[in-house]
Amino acid sequence: MSIGIGLGVAGFPFSSQQAFLKWIDLCEDHGVDSVWLSERIVSRQPNLELMTTFGVIAGRTARLKFGMNAIVVPLRDPLILAKQCASLDYLSGGRLLPVFGVGGETNQEFAATGRSPKGRGAQSDEALDILAALWTGEPVTYEGQHYRYHNAVISPRPIQQPLPLWIGGSSEAAIRRTARIGTGWLAGLQSPAQVAPVVAAIRERSAANGRPLDDDHYGAGFAFRFGSWDEPVVQRQASAFARIPDAPAPADYLAIGSAHDIAARIREYIAAGISKFVLRPLAEDDEGLMAQTRRLCEEVIPQFASLRPAS
Repeated sequence: MSIGIGLGVAGFPFSSQQAFLKWIDLCEDHGVDSVWLSERIVSRQPNLELMTTFGVIAGRTARLKFGMNAIVVPLRDPLILAKQCASLDYLSGGRLLPVFGVGGETNQEFAATGRSPKGRGAQSDEALDILAALWTGEPVTYEGQHYRYHNAVISPRPIQQPLPLWIGGSSEAAIRRTARIGTGWLAGLQSPAQVAPVVAAIRERSAANGRPLDDDHYGAGFAFRFGSWDEPVVQRQASAFARIPDAPAPADYLAIGSAHDIAARIREYIAAGISKFVLRPLAEDDEGLMAQTRRLCEEVIPQFASLRPAS
């Protein structure tokens, strides 16, 4: 198992595009494995569209990988999405990390676009089959309930063959979907104790399907801060957790304190079967985001250097 530590942000917590790009430069230059952005199309708060943003990141960096957490599949046409992913992976030299989910019933995008969330699981299953087929570069003819294509083909193909197809979500359907077609799995807001049974279930199901997932392809994330629990930014995050159904207790999920405390939380997830990480810095402004990121790069990531994948 190789350990990869990436960084993510929720929404757009930066004061400007220059501040965001400065953060990307820091991640590129200081050994961060990957950066992750979340899907939110309809929002009063600033949120970047993922695929166009990845194009900017790909053009600005040479090493850093980038992933989505996670694309809501029913909101996007699979042919267009397949073409976007293939183009990004091709132009970046194979650095795209695609993760897909079905979205929640209360996602604002469904109501805003007049779509019903009912049946989104079956629709996503069809779309994922189409994505995987298109990424081979061969013509695809597909007759399903939700999508119909005749002799559709895209070129160039992704550099990565096969292109990773990670699945988000921990429901029974998400586990089944990951075991059937996924090449990896990314947890949501879950503690190590909550993650462990899902990893075990995916391992069992994927093995039974004759396509066991690589041990390196299980991911999870958590928010961290070099600081103390009584800081306002931490208290606000902890209070927000209390309003999320089924969210873990903040003490079981957040990593607050020293480099030792943050590394200890990583090791708890590793013990639960996780090898890839998306860590989110808790900060109140650009300077804080940069400082928290820099300290993670200098004090925590080197502790796992011997377990990191080769560049």
